[in-house]
Amino acid sequence: MGDVDRLHDAGLRVTAARVAIMHVVREGDHPDVDTIYRAVRDRVGQVSLQAVYDGLHALHDAGILRKIEPMGSPARYETRVGDNHHHLVCRGCGTVADVDCATGVAPCLDPVDAAGFIVDEADVIYWGACPDCQSRTA
Repeated sequence: MGDVDRLHDAGLRVTAARVAIMHVVREGDHPDVDTIYRAVRDRVGQVSLQAVYDGLHALHDAGILRKIEPMGSPARYETRVGDNHHHLVCRGCGTVADVDCATGVAPCLDPVDAAGFIVDEADVIYWGACPDCQSRTA
């Protein structure tokens, strides 16, 4: 399914900025807002930072994009949604990589005491050193 179809299916207005945002996020590696803004501006010309924020917000709310927020790092975006996967984050360079569920199916992890909640999702971030940072320190 193409970007325009995803926007239509979500009931969102199709704009050049939204289509460009989706393309940039899909082709990027968990890009942050700054990276997305620069790439969208390069693709469509005049676009405000606020329009990119608004587009990201609408696409996230519609479930088309996933927003991840590693502690101490700017928010990142990805198009892989709905599978409750997790992330690896490098403490050195900030690289983010996807990692599938730790065990079984979503939510992949069960709390010791759910306090009456029905848990349907777990958001796990594994922190460490990526291969490039490991080789630089070795």
